[in-house]
Amino acid sequence: MTETQEDALYEFLENNRDPFTLGDVMSFIRLLDFSRNTHLAEEITAFIDSQNIAFRLGPGKWLSRRGCFEPLRFVISPTRPELVNGILIPGHRCVPFANPALMPQEYTFFYKGRQIPFSSIEGPPEDFYPYYTIFGEEYAPQYVAKDNPNNESAFNEDPYEDPPDVSIQTLDMRNLYRELAFVPGDRFVVSTRDWRDGAFELEAVRKDRWSKVDLYAWQEAAEGGFEESFKSLGPGASTEEQIAYAYWYGGKRMRDVPAYSLEDFLYEQTDRIETTPYGIETRFWFAGKEIPDRKGLEGLHNESPSEEILGRSGAPISDYVVQSYVWDALYRRDKDIGALVKRIIPPTVKMEEADREYLLGFVSELLAEFEPLYSPFRDAGMGPIRQRMGELHTAVIDLAAQLRRGGINNSWLPKHTFIILSQIQAHAAGVLEELDTDTPPAGDELEAMDNSLDSMIETYEDIKELIDDALDNFRQNNLSVVKFHKPAGFEWRIVQVSLGGTDVWRRIVLPDSCRLRVLHRIILALLGWKGEYPYHFALDEQGSSGRGRLDLDLALGEIDLKGGNALLYEYGSKWTVKILLLSRYESEGQPEIRCVAGAASAPPEYIDGPMRFRRYIVALEKGADAERKLALRELGQDFESGAFDLDACNRTLAAALEGEGKI
Repeated sequence: MTETQEDALYEFLENNRDPFTLGDVMSFIRLLDFSRNTHLAEEITAFIDSQNIAFRLGPGKWLSRRGCFEPLRFVISPTRPELVNGILIPGHRCVPFANPALMPQEYTFFYKGRQIPFSSIEGPPEDFYPYYTIFGEEYAPQYVAKDNPNNESAFNEDPYEDPPDVSIQTLDMRNLYRELAFVPGDRFVVSTRDWRDGAFELEAVRKDRWSKVDLYAWQEAAEGGFEESFKSLGPGASTEEQIAYAYWYGGKRMRDVPAYSLEDFLYEQTDRIETTPYGIETRFWFAGKEIPDRKGLEGLHNESPSEEILGRSGAPISDYVVQSYVWDALYRRDKDIGALVKRIIPPTVKMEEADREYLLGFVSELLAEFEPLYSPFRDAGMGPIRQRMGELHTAVIDLAAQLRRGGINNSWLPKHTFIILSQIQAHAAGVLEELDTDTPPAGDELEAMDNSLDSMIETYEDIKELIDDALDNFRQNNLSVVKFHKPAGFEWRIVQVSLGGTDVWRRIVLPDSCRLRVLHRIILALLGWKGEYPYHFALDEQGSSGRGRLDLDLALGEIDLKGGNALLYEYGSKWTVKILLLSRYESEGQPEIRCVAGAASAPPEYIDGPMRFRRYIVALEKGADAERKLALRELGQDFESGAFDLDACNRTLAAALEGEGKI
């Protein structure tokens, strides 16, 4: 589709409330764009389904987000601080019942047909982050920053430190709370008056009006909806997309009241769904499970001929990004087409000669088209940012290509290597697409881009350092290949141990003969735990909802861990450790049980689960003094979240196994 056709598709979806067919949307698009396209039907279908922007009802038939959510009702539960201050912070509370193109401060709310006035509140930004975390914990600061221009300027002053105070727009609820005699536990049922423009009607509901049986039925539907969305869509493009499809798969019961508010359900009620690290972002996911890594960079959808060539070469680069590189060449005053193409597609990217020739011609045509339009004066602000962003983008494409061609066993790479690289590449590509223009954005937008670039470069350098260390370990452990012949049926393995809901993981060398009761002691040593809580092992089988406890005398080699099955170590009531067999381990001489890699400090075992642990980590990094003191009291005065000492870990492991005979 052309850009105009894509815009027409989004306009159609934003205005359509009824189920629609492929013919309906094609007719609308052709009214606005007469471009001839013999594959328009296939491209529309692929775009809607790949971007998950409408719910499929059947072959060639969909329902828009507006059509699904505008007639429905959901729940908001005001917090005690909101009641005390006479306000309501919209934040993430209207997801997914509001147009995701809108910011929360653009919503309007009504009570009995009267619009509720706006007010504002000031305070440290970390006080407001909890009202935006459903968008993704990592995006909460951005939502607070974008609430008003003063906030954005304050955040841009130092991209590494939050400002001491910000102001956010709220609803002025003082008169309404008094009129309703509102108390903690009371709720608002919210009806969507206008999905596209973000207008909502409030209705008060007393805390004791709904029975626990009805709320439990809603929770069951919600948990089923989320789990089905994970199975069908994977981690999705965003938490908003995950939630929208959870409501879709959760059926009529999830899309009506009585219901919990979404934040109460996700953060207080369910033990089946939790926030999980996803590269440098977060997603909702099965509790205690890890989102699997990708095999390469994420591809594009709705591809043009040039995008298709780049995609099958492992470099998912849009035409808009290519055009941004062309503007960069003009900024550099470098008209060498060969050098320009090498910046777009590094030599490490394997490409057929005919494809490379096509791209050379495509880029040459763009350069000839853009050169008469280029003004170095207009590009003075954009040019340096575009150049640095392009260099970062090239570096990510190059590194991903090296990893794919390097013959390394991916089990040796850091967790979520390709997810992180895809996220950096996608963020860099997004900025490059914004800079595919000869008209500069506003100064504050350029400043925000420059700050985000610094953050992305830092993240890239961190993951590059971890990858280099992993490559060194891989080479050192694979200098000899299958020279030591072990007795039949006796294998050593690389095993990954990951603490669910955290960034904590370890990789160890273990024999198939290791029994589960010994593996228990190994896990305690790896995490620095004392073993004060009950534990058991269970097999988490793909496609199975049951978890039977395993006999502790079983050996690893006696457990079926093929086909995606994982071994779970459930410790106490709050912690789940996932154990994966990654690859065989071959070495000269007799191997020994040892840790070969890992990341992050494990929490003390008495911490009340991964969500509480993550909140303490955030408090250490960004919290007020009182919050940091509480976090240090709970985690330990010397706790450093990113610290992992491989030698110390192996000393603890050796002590735990001292005197152990046959395992």
